[in-house]
Amino acid sequence: MRFVHNDLGMLRGGELVEVTLSNQANVKLMDGSNFSSYRQGSQHRYFGGHVKHSPFRLQVPGAGHWHVAVDLGGHAGSVRAGVRVIG
Repeated sequence: MRFVHNDLGMLRGGELVEVTLSNQANVKLMDGSNFSSYRQGSQHRYFGGHVKHSPFRLQVPGAGHWHVAVDLGGHAGSVRAGVRVIG
């Protein structure tokens, strides 16, 4: 599966992650182990979901190393995504 990946690094938790999309897509905020499972096509847990309006904001649920993946859920097309952490 093709996806856009952003490694957010270590975060304290409570920060907001803002994702700006060129069109609707799936936005998934995951910890390291779930991102690894996602990349392998295995079952994984995430925060977010199918996003129809941009920008989209998520709150980081806890301290750790976090990743954002953006994909089209297997549909044809492409998406551009900008991701930033807001204090």
